[in-house]
Amino acid sequence: MDLPTGRAQVGVRELRNQVAAVLRRAGAGERVVVTVDGRPVAQLGPIEASGRPTLTDLFATGQVAPPQRDRPADPDPLPLPVDVRLEHLIEELRGG
Repeated sequence: MDLPTGRAQVGVRELRNQVAAVLRRAGAGERVVVTVDGRPVAQLGPIEASGRPTLTDLFATGQVAPPQRDRPADPDPLPLPVDVRLEHLIEELRGG
């Protein structure tokens, strides 16, 4: 479980293996977010919520989506001449 104090995150497989321990933590007032393939899908916690919801709480309830990184597409490769000497290319670039 790897979130700050008072908040825990557990994968569904780990939950199956440690259900009693996870329920004890939830019963003691800690919120435990259950993930499937790294995506929050459920939350275990005390019957009555305490304090303001955190981002983890909002992710778990689906009210807020976690940020996504879009990777730009790779640029098309440039055709490189294989039969030209480097000094000739530099000379051409310099306008000579």
